[in-house]
Amino acid sequence: MFEALSGKLNGVFDRLRRRGALTEADVNEALREVRVALLEADVALPVVKDLTAKVRERAVGVEVLKSVSPAQQVIKIVNDALVDALGGGEGDSGARGLDLNAPSPVPILMVGLQGSGKTTTSGKIALRLKNRDKKKVLLASLDVHRPAAQLQLETLAKQVGVTSLPIVAGETPLQIAARAMDLGRRELFDVVVLDTAGRLAIDEALMDEVAQVKAATRPHETLLVVDAMTGQDAVNTARAFQEKVGVSGIVMTRIDGDARGGAALSMRVVTGAPIKLLGAGEKLDALEDFHPDRIAGRILGMGDIVSLVERAAETIDQAEAEKMAARMQKGQFNLEDYANQLKQIGKMGSLSGILGMLPGIGKAKQQIEGANLDQTILKRQAAIIGSMTPKERRAPDIIKASRKRRIAAGSGASVQEVNRLLKQFDEMSAMMKRMNKLGQKGLMRGGLGALLPKGMNLPGGRKPF
Repeated sequence: MFEALSGKLNGVFDRLRRRGALTEADVNEALREVRVALLEADVALPVVKDLTAKVRERAVGVEVLKSVSPAQQVIKIVNDALVDALGGGEGDSGARGLDLNAPSPVPILMVGLQGSGKTTTSGKIALRLKNRDKKKVLLASLDVHRPAAQLQLETLAKQVGVTSLPIVAGETPLQIAARAMDLGRRELFDVVVLDTAGRLAIDEALMDEVAQVKAATRPHETLLVVDAMTGQDAVNTARAFQEKVGVSGIVMTRIDGDARGGAALSMRVVTGAPIKLLGAGEKLDALEDFHPDRIAGRILGMGDIVSLVERAAETIDQAEAEKMAARMQKGQFNLEDYANQLKQIGKMGSLSGILGMLPGIGKAKQQIEGANLDQTILKRQAAIIGSMTPKERRAPDIIKASRKRRIAAGSGASVQEVNRLLKQFDEMSAMMKRMNKLGQKGLMRGGLGALLPKGMNLPGGRKPF
């Protein structure tokens, strides 16, 4: 979502880094470019003015202009200003994610416009609470206006493995909400998620209905779901709901699209409501907590290693990973193991999304996205391995010309692609064997040089030990 903004800001900072010392004029010029980048990213004008004013106030100080690395100081100041704008300042409570600190069943009211992803987000939240927080969740659809809305939520409930409120025709939203809370109390549910109806635009009927349901159920969390793709319209929607109904948090959906990112930067300042969750894809597990400091790091190209590690911990099967590591140490790595690795990468999300969390990977990420690796190479390799027999996957050496032709035909690939996969696998296996021979001591004393391909140097052009 922040790629365009990130690219422009990093271009500004690259120019600052090339200067040994900074003058006040240099800082002002850089801030003008930052201002333009923020405006082009659809950040609200009051937010842009406030953010650039804070940065200028600190960046023209003596401690920056006479610093050993003034460009780095300016980047840190911009980072702090972004964190503050996103809701992570010193005055912020620091609470992230959903607040469930209330007597059971905890009512969570989902509100928003039609098409923002409210119903799907309700299913995602239910799955998250069930798997991560071990909560017993009840889903209830209060949408009596949109055809099949209640059936959609019922289907989602089955997919995520939680209970949905039985559908009773002819009930009003208030009656459905009362029945959901009563069932939640009687059957000892921990959380009741109430999915309200939306409209194509904000109107009095929508606000009245939401306000009545809120007054009747007294939700501990009132979450406004907004589509990041709508830009400043998302901010206007959030402002209207906050003024007329009151929300405790915001969920931004479709952040994996090509939205400019300005809505996220504007939301906290304009509405006063924190962004609590981000919907990062269509899959029901594609929901993550919103961390201002981590988002600011992604915008400025610093990466987000913490989120990457958390995602890996949630998706990677630890027992399977340990088993694979043991096989690698014994030199028994085969194509079945390689296919499992591809599956693990797939569980973590798109390759471009993973790379976006690594520091300084912006340009390489753009190249990988241009090559469309997620849709071509990785999936094609998995298909090629899937067309092999178990014997071929365990002993790739037996794969000769006739077998290659059969595998290529079965996977829809070419023989050249099969050869390329086998060559990559051979190189990987050879590297692992060298690692096992060198051992820990060898690696520390120069073994890294032996692992690198012939003629390759370390980053910065240094020779390997």
